[in-house]
Amino acid sequence: MLGNVAAALAPLDADAAEAHDREAMKLAEPRGMRPLVAHCHLGLGRLYGRIGKSEQSLEYLTTATTMYREMGMTFWLEPAEAELGARSDPG
Repeated sequence: MLGNVAAALAPLDADAAEAHDREAMKLAEPRGMRPLVAHCHLGLGRLYGRIGKSEQSLEYLTTATTMYREMGMTFWLEPAEAELGARSDPG
């Protein structure tokens, strides 16, 4: 949640958003908290898209959609796929 809050600030606090999402992933991964890890990937994908890091954005969004699909989390899969499609669209 802290990553989402930092990413929503005006002006954007990209460093804080990234740090919070990475810290959450670091804590969640060894505990098997896959939904939280997927949310962190989605947050990082959105953040990197906003700051112009397209390659990293696509990587994290792809991972998030894959994880949501594997876990059957369709509520989160749909917006993640929409975000991925928007970032993948060349036009």
